[in-house]
Formats: sequence, structure tokens, C-alpha cells
Amino acid sequence: MNQKAVIAMSGGVDSSVAAYLMKEKGYECIGITIKTFNETGDGIKRENTCCSLDDVSDARSVAYTLGIRHFLYNFTGQFEEHVMKRFVDAYENGCTPNPCIDCNRYIKFQELYERAKLMGYDIVVTGHYARVEYNEATGRYLLKKGLDANKDQSYVLYSLTQEQLMHTQFPLGELPKPKVREIAEEQGLINARKHDSQDICFVSDGDYASYIEENSDAKITPGNFVLSDGTVVGKHKGIIHYTVGQRKGLGLSLGHPVFVLEIRPETNEVVVGSNEESMSRYVRADQVNFMTVEDLTEPKRVWAKIRYNHRGAWCTVEKTGEDEILCTFEEPQRAITPGQAVVLYDGEYVLGGGTIIADK
Repeated sequence: MNQKAVIAMSGGVDSSVAAYLMKEKGYECIGITIKTFNETGDGIKRENTCCSLDDVSDARSVAYTLGIRHFLYNFTGQFEEHVMKRFVDAYENGCTPNPCIDCNRYIKFQELYERAKLMGYDIVVTGHYARVEYNEATGRYLLKKGLDANKDQSYVLYSLTQEQLMHTQFPLGELPKPKVREIAEEQGLINARKHDSQDICFVSDGDYASYIEENSDAKITPGNFVLSDGTVVGKHKGIIHYTVGQRKGLGLSLGHPVFVLEIRPETNEVVVGSNEESMSRYVRADQVNFMTVEDLTEPKRVWAKIRYNHRGAWCTVEKTGEDEILCTFEEPQRAITPGQAVVLYDGEYVLGGGTIIADK
């Protein structure tokens, strides 16, 4: 009996080609598009986000072209709880979250996986640029970088569990993006030249602060910009408007460039300082997930990324608690930001990662 695969079809070219490749491998495929939030209904066409009504239409069209069934499932409640609410809570507490990681963790590879099991399907497939490999010696499923370094998305997948990896395939992991578009054109897919999604889907205009104010129960109030020694140097608009490392839009004239060093929700202060002050060699993280190993038993030198677009740098990682790690970088890193993920690489493989809580 053929294996069966659920394809998470976002309406973009990547997931569409993933569906085509799985069908070519002989899998019995169905496409599922998940509705994650309610659109505003303002009539504005969204070019750089996913999950819009246009995306649903594109996914349905591709499924028809490929000859596979297509379903739309409403996960708005789960998405609101696990992604949107966490996004707002993080900013209220002085952190800068990555909602794509939460969407992968709780929605695409949890809620969708559970739905696939109920339908009798073995595999969940997405258009991510990453690879899954099984290590017979350790009995563990491993996550590898995508071969296209410009598109590698392993960073946002570090939280997948062993069970999730066992039932996941990434058909695009071996391909460069231009080849993916070429395949889509050869197959006559409607979205072959569609722009990649870039913005956060539920904040389509990029105005995070307005979204948070509209969806927060907390009162967002102005407060003080302060230096590290506590000296007040100005007034800020509310902590949700700022993120660690930010330089532009501060409205401060101190005679030299200043950067956000820290956000203190307990005192409603935003700490600013020089570029040198924004550098640190230490990253502490919790909510840890390991992939190549079950647990980290001794310090290990790894390559680590502290944000999605971070080039990465060498550090030594060690466990400092039941669910906490400390990364000591060999060279100081700029703008270590609570709420972002630190993801650890052992060569091509993702060793694991966690959520940044401090830079010391």
C-alpha cells in the first residue's frame, strides 16, 4: 500500500512544488491549507504575507492542476492562542518573539500532524528548505540545513520533536530556489513566479506596535530612556515600540549613535547606549530542545545563530539547569535579544536550540 502524505499548502510556490515532488515519488497526497487568522476585509491585496484568501485560492488551483484533493481547515483558535497571543505577551514583557517558530512548533507540526493522523496519513510535508535524516547508530532523527544556503530554514525548525521529525518530509531540502521555480513553470503552476512571503501574516502592514496595542489588555504608557547607570536621557512611546539592537526611530540626540541595550518592563524603561555596550559574549536560553542528542552532558563547541538572519559564530554551549543552556561566544555578538532563538549547529546538523532569556 502506498504511503500517504498531507501537504501543508500555503499557496506559495515552495509548498506547491513540494506537493508535486511527493506525488512523483508515488505518495498518495492531499493538500491542506490552514486558516490561521481572520483577515481585515479591507480589500488590500497582500504581496508579502502568507495565509490570505488569495493564497487559499492559489493552493486550491495548484491542487487541481496536480490532481490531488484539497481541504481548508480552520485553526484560527489554536493560532490565536499559541502564536498571536504569545506574540503580544512577549512584546509586553520586553521580548522580541519569532512567531514563525511558534507557528511551526504548535500549528504546522503539531495541530496539522494530529489532524493528519486522524485522517490516516503517515507524513506531513512542507515547503521548508531543510532536510531530515535518520541515524541508525543513535536511533535519532536529525535535522540538517537545506543545501541552498540562501534559503536554509533549519533555524525556524529547531523545536521539532523526534516524533514530529519521524513523520515529516522536506522535499525541497536538496534543491536551490531557482530550480523550484523552474519545476513550477514546467508543471504550469499558477504561482511559479509568486513573491515569497516575508512579513508576519497577521501584521501585514508591518506596524507591530499598533497591532499589539489593539490586542493587548495592558495599558501601554510612555516611560524613560535611560543609560546603563540610570541617567534619564529622554522619553519613549512605550516599550512595545522597541527591540534590543534598535538604532533608528528612537528620537534621541545625544551627539553619537545610540542603540537599545535592554527593555525593562518592570520599570517601563528602555536602556540605551553605545554600539560597544550592545556587544556580549554570553547567551542564556531556556525552553531547550535537542535534536542530534537526547541531552547535552558536557560542554560542546558549536556554530550558533542568535537570529534568523544572523550569519552565525562559534561558541561553547553547556547546560546550566534542567531546561537552560549558556552559550559563550568566542567573539562578542551584537544585540542579543530576549525572545529570539539561539540555534546550535554541529556541522550541517542542528544540535538543538532554545529561547534567549538574557545576555549574561
